[in-house]
Amino acid sequence: MDAISEDDLRNRLKLVRCNIPTANLFALLDKFSSAGAICNASRSQLQGRQLNEDQINRIQQIDTADIERDLTWLEKADHGILFYDEPGYPRQLLEISDPPYALFYIGDIEYLQQPQLAMVGSRSPTATGKQIAEDFARHLSDAGLTITSGLAHGIDAASHRGAIKGIAGSVAVVANGLHTIYPKANTRLAEAISQHGCLITESPVGAAPHKGLFPRRNRIISGLSIGTLVTEAALNSGSLITTRHAMEQGREVFAIPGSIHNPLTKGCHKLIKSGAKLVETASDVLEELFPLVNSDSIRHTSAAESEQTILDKSENELDSSYQTLLKHMEFEPAGIDELVERSNLDASEIASMLLILELQGQVVSQNGLYSRTSS
Repeated sequence: MDAISEDDLRNRLKLVRCNIPTANLFALLDKFSSAGAICNASRSQLQGRQLNEDQINRIQQIDTADIERDLTWLEKADHGILFYDEPGYPRQLLEISDPPYALFYIGDIEYLQQPQLAMVGSRSPTATGKQIAEDFARHLSDAGLTITSGLAHGIDAASHRGAIKGIAGSVAVVANGLHTIYPKANTRLAEAISQHGCLITESPVGAAPHKGLFPRRNRIISGLSIGTLVTEAALNSGSLITTRHAMEQGREVFAIPGSIHNPLTKGCHKLIKSGAKLVETASDVLEELFPLVNSDSIRHTSAAESEQTILDKSENELDSSYQTLLKHMEFEPAGIDELVERSNLDASEIASMLLILELQGQVVSQNGLYSRTSS
C-alpha cells in the first residue's frame, strides 16, 4: 500500500481511540472503505452499524489533544505504529478472528516477522520454575525462535530474560499504552527487549493497565506465535486464557509437568490431560514446530544437544562430595536438615557446598529450601 498520509494517520488514530470492538471496526471499514470516511460520516450513516450511542459519540467527538499526544509519542526514536493493512503487519496475527487494528511499538518490528513461541506461566513461580523458563527461552532463542510473552512478573520476565540472551530475541506484548512500563519493576527488562526485539500493544498512548485489558492482550501473544509453552500455572492462572486462545486459533500448546504436590503445576497437568504436548526438553518443542516453519528459520537439535546447551556445569566437573550431595537432592525443595539425613554429610559442609552450587547454577534456594535446577 501507499505511504499513510498525515490526514489518514490522524483519522486512523481516532479510530484506535474510539474503543470499538475489532469485529465492528472491520465491518465499518468494509462499509466505508477508509478511516476518514468513518470519521466524517453523519450520525444517521453510523446508526444501524452495530454501534451504540457512546461509540458514535466517540467517533464524532474525539479529543484532538489525544491525537496530538499520539503523534508526539510517534516522533521519538524506535517508536512507531503498524496498521493491519501495512506490509509489516505480522501475517500470523491476521489469521486470528479479531486481529488488532493497529499495534504501537518500541524497537525493531522485524522481530514480528520471525517464527515466535509464546511462553507464559505463573506470576509467582518457584525459583526452579523461573530457571526452567529462562533456560528453555535461551535455548529456543538460540535455535531461531523469537520468544513472545507479556512482560509480567515471574515466568514472563524469566522467559524474556532468557530469550534476549539468545540470537532470536523477544517480543513483549503489554496491555497498557507504551508511555509507561507496567510493572515498573520490569522497566530495565523492557529497555533490553526494545534493543533485542520489540514491545507492542494495541492500547493507545496514555491507556492505563486495567484488569479487562489483559485477556485481550493474551490473544495477541498466542496469535503472534506458532505455539504456546506453559511453565508453572495454577488451575485459575491467567496463562490458561492464553492457551485457550491458542487452541481456538489452531496453534500448538505445550506444557512442562511438575510435582503432583505443587499447586503451580496443576494447570499444566490439566493442559496435558486435555491434549497439550508434555515437554521435558527444549528439543521436544523444536521437534513439533520444526515442520511448521521454514527449516532455515529454526535450528533443529537432538535431545542430547539440547541438554548440553542448557547445562552450564556438569556433575562430572565436581568432586565426589558435591556429586554425593547432588545425587541426594531432588527437584523439589528440601531443607538442610533433610539433606543431612539423606546424604550423611555435615550440615556445615552442606551449607558451604550449597553456596558454591548455587553460584554455579546447579542449585536454587527459596525460603531456606534448596532444590536442583535443570542442571
